[in-house]
Amino acid sequence: MAKVDEGDRAPDFVLPGTDDRTYRLSDYVGEGKAGVILAFYPGDFTAMCTKQFCSYRDDAEGLDELGVPLLGISPQSVDSHERWVEEKRLNVPLLADEDMKVANAYGVRGWASPLAWLTERRAVTPGGFFTQRAIIAVDRDGVVRHRVTSFTGSSYESVDDLRPVAEKLGVTSASASS
Repeated sequence: MAKVDEGDRAPDFVLPGTDDRTYRLSDYVGEGKAGVILAFYPGDFTAMCTKQFCSYRDDAEGLDELGVPLLGISPQSVDSHERWVEEKRLNVPLLADEDMKVANAYGVRGWASPLAWLTERRAVTPGGFFTQRAIIAVDRDGVVRHRVTSFTGSSYESVDDLRPVAEKLGVTSASASS
């Protein structure tokens, strides 16, 4: 498994996601773009992931003030993501990394114990692997400027925690144009 560190070029990706869209890293990097914050997470409908993404929903104004898009990435299908978005009224686009190639490229794929393979909504760990909870921020030049991984998955980065991350990307709420 590769590990992308701060200062490394972010691996490109193309993934299907919610809102009937295909998401590409290239949509967020380049001249005139703010970069992107990638929120890798283990699974839809799980307790901590629900808490994390509902916190983003509940602080939608603060999330908008970051001035940089936030995308969620996990190994569940787009159908699962759409059900979760609808049930919880989530406001962050969710991308389906079903083969975990993007998680692997970013170094956030981990091995799950057999006890962690199932949730109330069925398997979330293809082949016994899972996506670690991580925040990876990519600047407009396609360079990783921030990386935090929670190996236990028992904590997450709130909108307040993401403010200094947005600043590392050269974006502040005062300079945000969107």
